[in-house]
Amino acid sequence: MTDKKTFTLDVPSGVLTYDVREAAAPTDETPLVLIGLPMGAEGFTTLASHFTDRTVVTYDPRGVERSTRDLSTETEPPGIATHADDVHRVIDAVGGGPVDLFASSGGAVVALELATTRPADVRTVVAHEPPLATALPDRDAMVTAMTGMHDTYQAKGFGAAMAKFIALLTYQGEVTPAYLAQPDPDPAMFGLPTEDDGSRDDLMFGVNMLVLPRYEPRYEAIAAGAPRIVIGVGADTGEAMPGRAARGAASRLGTEAVVFPGGHGGFSGGEYGQPADKPVEFAARLREVLAG
Repeated sequence: MTDKKTFTLDVPSGVLTYDVREAAAPTDETPLVLIGLPMGAEGFTTLASHFTDRTVVTYDPRGVERSTRDLSTETEPPGIATHADDVHRVIDAVGGGPVDLFASSGGAVVALELATTRPADVRTVVAHEPPLATALPDRDAMVTAMTGMHDTYQAKGFGAAMAKFIALLTYQGEVTPAYLAQPDPDPAMFGLPTEDDGSRDDLMFGVNMLVLPRYEPRYEAIAAGAPRIVIGVGADTGEAMPGRAARGAASRLGTEAVVFPGGHGGFSGGEYGQPADKPVEFAARLREVLAG
């Protein structure tokens, strides 16, 4: 793969940083855009390396890693529509659509919004495990659990909120009143800081945990639109919230979730220090799905 080239893009109340990896040889293959939320471009390094036959574009969402938010001019925190508009701007900056789009976690929610509002931008959207509380039978309890992370973050800081996030992300099955009533997990159990450093600028806990829980895709518009939409689910995710939400969203679209190797981050090669999942197998499956 050619070396990546990094660019910046001015957007309202922010600056986006994105990377372009040109195909190793001239090609007519559709460009592939990889997005996450709150994960940035770094998390897709391994996955991008498996697609040397096409141009690959990654970016950091506003407020994540290299991309910035200007709080002095921001009229409201960035919601799903704002992130979708940012992705549209990046696609436009690299030559316009249609592109193929692989989106992970919160990025998968953004991808569903983009497919609704900017259908000409995308040819195929693979939305892998969108954490849609509204797609779940226990939606009310899940909304409470997710917004509770925001409240914990505001009260106790990052470590306490991240401990609750990890506990919920790995919990198998529906969230019950008993789950909500249990004591908060100890951050030290997960190697997280127990002291509050006073910062409150984390996008996931400061904003996303208020925005994501109540977001509901416009399923009828998505199903009736031109882009091909594939909802992905990890083979190893089981009954954890992202897997249940993926299957619920696929059902709302009248389809079944497509199974990918690994778990929620099946494409991961250990970019953030965690063990690698199944990136080789995941990339092969993604190639199959994109080929239709």
